[in-house]
Amino acid sequence: MSQPEAPKIEFPCDYPIKIIGDAAPDFKDFVVRVLTKHAPDLDHGKITMNSSRNGKFLSVRVTIVATGKPQLEALFEDLKSSGRVHMVL
Repeated sequence: MSQPEAPKIEFPCDYPIKIIGDAAPDFKDFVVRVLTKHAPDLDHGKITMNSSRNGKFLSVRVTIVATGKPQLEALFEDLKSSGRVHMVL
């Protein structure tokens, strides 16, 4: 049996992202700076932040307007290469 092909994304589109990292007072600001670099029209009103149960981690959720696969790849690379982000979903 072959695996089904992943659905194609049609750009531009609203693209939800969840970024998880260690809890720090400036984590949200850091994430917003990186997101704004790749998605300058970021709607700051669509950003939410949650702490983990024990307060060790923070998650930032946001929806950006994705313009293409290269944009998303560069965004994910910048977030992951920072050393501050554990997971990008």
